[in-house]
Amino acid sequence: MSAAPPVKVLLADDEGLVRSGFRLLIDVEDDITVVAEATDGARAVELARATCPDVVLMDIRMPNLDGIQATARITGMRGLEDVRVLILTTYDTDAYVFEALQAGASGFLLKDAGPAELLHAIRVVAAGEALLAPRITRRLIGRFAARHTASKAAQDRLAVLTEREREVLALIGRGLSNQEIGAELFISPATARTHVSRAMAKLGARDRAQLVVAAYQTGLVEPDT
Repeated sequence: MSAAPPVKVLLADDEGLVRSGFRLLIDVEDDITVVAEATDGARAVELARATCPDVVLMDIRMPNLDGIQATARITGMRGLEDVRVLILTTYDTDAYVFEALQAGASGFLLKDAGPAELLHAIRVVAAGEALLAPRITRRLIGRFAARHTASKAAQDRLAVLTEREREVLALIGRGLSNQEIGAELFISPATARTHVSRAMAKLGARDRAQLVVAAYQTGLVEPDT
């Protein structure tokens, strides 16, 4: 049985030392490889189209085109539907995480994350999961979602969901895993996963991160609840 091909990573950061540090960490791993480096958002979009990476490790603050705009272009580009964007953020100062998730990012990673956390994040996102650590999710998304009031049109999106799926969506918005959702609702993790998948399909969400956005946009979850 042949080994799976390595996860292809595109590094997008305007700081050379940051890119070099990430590359050094990744290059020693057998299952992850860096396929390209971009110094700004516009170049990240070009290289994503050229290399079709599995994961783009995207800084937010870059010249020419910022990470949020670059993320929106990449996730909305035909042929790049399977590309996942992992946003690099600073815990206390970035007010852009919610906007990045709206743009299609699959999660975010702290810039001061340790080597093991970085590699884990890349593998998780490459596998199609969202990386939304509860300790960051509630503080960042909750705080910056406060200025996004739930409109009637946004709330109408929930009409396609069953009552159980709404309950699951609310718990996803709070940052709970499938196992935690199962414990909260007295259902198995597998059943929770099924509800998550159905909610994702009905809401047109590309991944779990988009469900978190939907939970806040529709007012199903309120900041700091």
